[in-house]
Amino acid sequence: MRNDINTKARFAFVAFLLVSTVAGAVWYFFSGSQYATYQIYTQDSVSGLIADAPVEFHGVEVGKVKSVRLVNSHSVGIVVSIEKTAPVTSASVATITSRGLATRGFTGYVYISLEDVGINSRPLTTRPGEPYPIIPTAPSKVVTLDTTINQVNENFQVMTELLKSILDTKTIASLKQSADSLQQVTTALAENTNKLNSIVANTERASRRFKPLLQSSDDAVRALQTQILPQAHSLLQSSDDTVSALQTQILPEAHKALFNLDNLSSSFTDLATKINRDPSIVIRGTAQRPLGPGEGK
Repeated sequence: MRNDINTKARFAFVAFLLVSTVAGAVWYFFSGSQYATYQIYTQDSVSGLIADAPVEFHGVEVGKVKSVRLVNSHSVGIVVSIEKTAPVTSASVATITSRGLATRGFTGYVYISLEDVGINSRPLTTRPGEPYPIIPTAPSKVVTLDTTINQVNENFQVMTELLKSILDTKTIASLKQSADSLQQVTTALAENTNKLNSIVANTERASRRFKPLLQSSDDAVRALQTQILPQAHSLLQSSDDTVSALQTQILPEAHKALFNLDNLSSSFTDLATKINRDPSIVIRGTAQRPLGPGEGK
């Protein structure tokens, strides 16, 4: 009786193992058929990236890292398993990204982010000599507190060295001298505050006098525009009329009078010449004298 119970128990256990194995094989086959395997190569550091790390597409987990291996001294190969429903195409780019307080440990983790960066939506194909299709990579992104602190520390050291190189002994002495000069100027201004107040008050009074002066200047300009300039224009117009009358009337008459005076002067000159030759003309006139002997008519 006991042997029958033990035999049944062994058969039940074996049957359970067989059913579990078959179920596991079926599940593995079914789950494996839902995923596609891809290859990623990168020359960046993959510190913190381990197997079973998540693979995200636009922030949604679509797969996991299967293995991470060193290809050569400059390259790392990563094999990932991604759901076939994920839209991985030739436009997809993989980026190794770190988040959290640190790149390792429970406070942070490293994962692979997939994004589309182009319009080429052709499916990825396996290249000759490669076991899986290759997804291109972009530069790694490390967004963790420890790397940020390290970067801040490095920047602080650089700034310290720069300040040491700039603030040498001569520069510090010049700064002290400039500070002393500024203190002297401040003291001088404080001592001459009353004079400065007086200058400001005088300037204010002078500015008050500018308004009547400007008003009188405006009046003078207005009078110049409305009175003096029109009168000057009228005077110039009358001068133009006078010149025109002088050219058209007086000058021709004067020219005629000068011509007559010239003729009269010529007549007087001829008369004087005749009188000088024959003074008797004054007594007997200029009548023609009788012909002498031998003079023909």
